[in-house]
Amino acid sequence: MNKVDKIRSQYQQKVKISAAGQHIFRDCLRAFWVGGAICAFGEALNAFYRFLGADVERSGLFTSVSLIFLACFFTAIGWFDEAARYAGAGTLVPITGFANAIASPAIDAKREGLVTGMGAKLFLVAGPVILYGTSLSVLYGLILYLLRLFGADLPEV
Repeated sequence: MNKVDKIRSQYQQKVKISAAGQHIFRDCLRAFWVGGAICAFGEALNAFYRFLGADVERSGLFTSVSLIFLACFFTAIGWFDEAARYAGAGTLVPITGFANAIASPAIDAKREGLVTGMGAKLFLVAGPVILYGTSLSVLYGLILYLLRLFGADLPEV
């Protein structure tokens, strides 16, 4: 057996050991029910704000702000990380996952100061999302403008 075959064999053994400890069905089930619970809680908050008299737009706004606050709060006290270890991708429901992605690096860097620590690290993870989201929306708008300029009959957005 040459050296390459020996390395390949060792690698295959490590893959088998690693794959044996995975429980894909269990992990998917956990992600599904935790993510669903977060979404159901958001819907309950929305219904609560509507019950208090907020219109559709404001109840959505209040719900978003509440979910962001709660995600940052639970990140700060360490519960969000525990939930993420249990549920995996289930905690990445867009608004709570994004709030965690912003709050976590900032909380970790608070000892470095407000500007060089928290201020610099605040958008460590979220920065690329904002950059590419903004860039692609500008590109999309430019393509839409050019299509309309050349006579394409597109619905108004």
